Amino acid sequence: MSRLNRLAGALPLLAALMMTTSGAGAQQARVTPMTPDMYPAYDAVRPQADYVRRVAMVPMRDGVKLYTVIVFKKGTQDGPILLSRTPYNAGKATSRMPSQRIVDILPLMDAEFVDDGYIRVYQDVRGRNGSEGEYVVNRPIRGPLNDTGIDHATDAYDTIDWLVKNVPESNGKVGITGSSYVGFTALVATIDPHPALKASVPQSPMVDGWMGDDWFHNGAFRQLGLDYATGQMTNAGDNGPVPTGKGDDYLKYLRAGSAGDYARAYGVDKFPFYQKLAQNPAYTGFWSLQAVDKWIAERPLSVPTMLVVGQWDQEDSYGAPAAYAALKDKPGAKDKLHLVIGPWRHSQVNYQGDSLGALRFPGDTALEFRTRYMKPFLDHYLKGAPDPKIPRALTYQTGVNRWDASSQWPAGKAKSLYLGADFSLSFSPPAAAGHDEYISDPAKPVPFVPRPIDARDADVWKPWLVHDQRFVSDRPDVLVYQTAPLEEAVHIMGPPQVDLYASTSGSDSDWVVKLIDVYPDGDTYTPEMSGYELPIGIEIFRGRYAHSFENPQALAPGKVERYRFGLPNVNHTFKAGHRIMVQVQSSLFPLYDRNPQQYVPNIFDAKPGDYVKATQQVYFGAGTASAIVLPVAGD
Repeated sequence: MSRLNRLAGALPLLAALMMTTSGAGAQQARVTPMTPDMYPAYDAVRPQADYVRRVAMVPMRDGVKLYTVIVFKKGTQDGPILLSRTPYNAGKATSRMPSQRIVDILPLMDAEFVDDGYIRVYQDVRGRNGSEGEYVVNRPIRGPLNDTGIDHATDAYDTIDWLVKNVPESNGKVGITGSSYVGFTALVATIDPHPALKASVPQSPMVDGWMGDDWFHNGAFRQLGLDYATGQMTNAGDNGPVPTGKGDDYLKYLRAGSAGDYARAYGVDKFPFYQKLAQNPAYTGFWSLQAVDKWIAERPLSVPTMLVVGQWDQEDSYGAPAAYAALKDKPGAKDKLHLVIGPWRHSQVNYQGDSLGALRFPGDTALEFRTRYMKPFLDHYLKGAPDPKIPRALTYQTGVNRWDASSQWPAGKAKSLYLGADFSLSFSPPAAAGHDEYISDPAKPVPFVPRPIDARDADVWKPWLVHDQRFVSDRPDVLVYQTAPLEEAVHIMGPPQVDLYASTSGSDSDWVVKLIDVYPDGDTYTPEMSGYELPIGIEIFRGRYAHSFENPQALAPGKVERYRFGLPNVNHTFKAGHRIMVQVQSSLFPLYDRNPQQYVPNIFDAKPGDYVKATQQVYFGAGTASAIVLPVAGD
């Protein structure tokens, strides 16, 4: 074939190729096997999506810009804004799964809001994920610890100011919510708030990291929290936990030694966050000046606030009740302040709430709360809906499984339940005084859940506070006191108080006290709960702080000390036929670091030779009448 003929034969092909690459209805150019396969950008929100998703870098007053995602259903007009400010990745929170349905891309708790015209906004706090600036964990408010003029209150103010001016689909009203750290930012936003902030729902807010939230409880260090350092502070992104591999956490921490030895072994001691913890083991101004309940106590309550916490919150049980106590007597608090306690673990209010560990509830208690109480509360302040008349305290009565409305909290009256001889427990003081004892060995600490322990397993960590305590009841280093089967139900509403008289042969000691509901044996209706020892409250106290949280001191060996501290807030009924049990022990490992049981200046730096056995004595009767003071309702 001649060259001319070949050219003539190629003309139709060239013409077809030109047609595919030009004109309004042009097709894409043909590709070859060597065409590069990377596509420059893909918008996951397709034209058929039922929502709009926008990303903005919102400027703060110091010039730092914060990564902000705005999501709402198509067609939304005059919608209220519901804001969450998070260190946990706003991008991921608004792209939960690839979908064209808004209820799929957002967290479960958002569905009922966006389906009703709410504009959902998630923002990375400064220094995290897509936001500029420096990340400081629980950044202190402007004042003695922070002279920058910038804090989460100012960032919330500036964010709200930008949103009401730049989201034309909104009605100019903003609510703020979130759990844990996001509950902390929701609570701090109420300090010197923007006028457009009309309501706040802080859930399990981090309020005081030393007294009873994430980092310490009454001075005892929660060493499992070291994963937070590597996960949140290696860089601005999402990172992994301390790289210890698989295996029994009990042995990992025990073999490492002190919490400081563990941190040094894995390089966590280099993190400024760890250094803050280790250099400040006592409740000095470093911690007290960061306590959010103290900040809000100094300011008027101007934003209607609904504080929420789970009865079995394994991370932040302290914050919401402490904030409520700080605000409840302020002018206007009667109408603007509410406390909610649900039958949940940490943050479960935003997930399914029909069960927790072995416990089963009649229906989804979390969904019930969100639809019957939380959303009507926000609707009232953000949409002008009728006042839902939310009670001052809304708490779920476990044991009988129903919501209770109360005009005050605590709602029960103090009634002492006394430890007595032969490991008895009674509302009547014991006839004779005495004591019981056990040997506490730091080489064999009491585990907080059955071994082997994988505390990163959600099925272990999330429900641990309701785990059946029979796994330690027979240990010789755990004292067990219990009542006879109850002839009448005992209903408590509030925080039970520990009033413990105890001594140690050492010069320091931890005291762990558990309040437990013991189910009857032989229950054929719920056989899985037969004999179950359900914790109602568990708390720890580090003995060196018996006289001062700020100035620890050695305990005098053999001297009886009085330890008074609170258990978590609860609404619970011990049914007739059940028993009430109290367990006392001196370790809860490896959740809390071991006490050496002889005084050292800083337990983070305890050496192997500092850890010694100690004889622990718990006293009852007469002038040393150990008791649990229960907030009994209806008496």
